[in-house]
Amino acid sequence: MNPAKSNSNSPLQPAEPWDYPEVHPARRVEPGKPVQTIVFLHGGNVGNWSWDPQVLGLADFHILTLHLPAFGARAEESWEGLESAADDVAALIADEVSEGGVHLVGMSLGGVIALHVAARHPELVESLLITGTPVAGVPSAARALSRVQLKLLGSEWYWRFQAGAHGMVDDERELFASHGLKLNAKNMRAIRHELDPGGLPSNLAAFKAPVLVLAGAKEPKVAQRSFEPLRILLPQAHTRLVPQMHHQWNIQDPVFFNAVVRRWVTEEKIHARLLDPGETKPKTRVKKKSAQSSTKA
Repeated sequence: MNPAKSNSNSPLQPAEPWDYPEVHPARRVEPGKPVQTIVFLHGGNVGNWSWDPQVLGLADFHILTLHLPAFGARAEESWEGLESAADDVAALIADEVSEGGVHLVGMSLGGVIALHVAARHPELVESLLITGTPVAGVPSAARALSRVQLKLLGSEWYWRFQAGAHGMVDDERELFASHGLKLNAKNMRAIRHELDPGGLPSNLAAFKAPVLVLAGAKEPKVAQRSFEPLRILLPQAHTRLVPQMHHQWNIQDPVFFNAVVRRWVTEEKIHARLLDPGETKPKTRVKKKSAQSSTKA
């Protein structure tokens, strides 16, 4: 069974992408055990509905799946910048969480915003997990491709093609396409203008809570190139590759994604299936001596 299909019949999945709720109280609570809060920040081509597999699979947590500015229910809003988005997220967290910090999980654009939240409002964040987060700058070829893609925002075929490339099925495809057609090209250009140089926040080095930085082994290498600058600024950060996974792996393999999040949030441990990037470099092949050279020795 394809794990990506596990949320296609979710009772929470909305008819429209902007209708997905932001607040999900814990549905399975153990008496006497405090309920932790996880905040999920979505990527730049999807809405908060993309976290539905996590809402279903992490029922013992209080979960916030926020609509980021310019996306989902807030698609009509203007993009005011990464710092403004981070302050917006922080305000929503402060409204919903009365005490204690949250575990912040961000993907792609959501990961960049999560870094800004950690830098600007460290008191709100108990731990940080980001994946597919490009903060080392985008190569010129990728920037050129982004400019082409911006011209296709109004094309339904483009969003359906992208849905397939992200491993989405059934209702997810419909939500992805409907949401993409509502995105404002001006907002998307403004976001790309901030992300292309890197988007690292100032004062990030002051953040001292645990950090896990991930990238899908099969997603574009720009995410992996972010490992080194983040390790420099955040020496406590762990960097890992996710084997066999593409960018939107919370949908591609939600069971694995949820297990990674759960282990990190509850135990501050790294799932055993994640790969240390320093140990995955291809080994240099040693050429065998020819039969002729070996006879001369």
